[in-house]
Amino acid sequence: MVVSVSVVLLLVLLAVMLMRNHALKPSHAVLCVLLGFCLASTSLAPTIRSTLASTADLVSTLRP
Repeated sequence: MVVSVSVVLLLVLLAVMLMRNHALKPSHAVLCVLLGFCLASTSLAPTIRSTLASTADLVSTLRP
């Protein structure tokens, strides 16, 4: 749960930054959100979730 909230906040922050720099139009942001909702309801959702969790585990083991 903590990983998914962190990823969502990171993606929201990136989307806001892109919109402020006029690199991402609001219509594109809405399209990305709709794509995310559609992906969440497909059979790919568990694979995407496990990939994100594995990546987060890998990053958490790295030492600076």
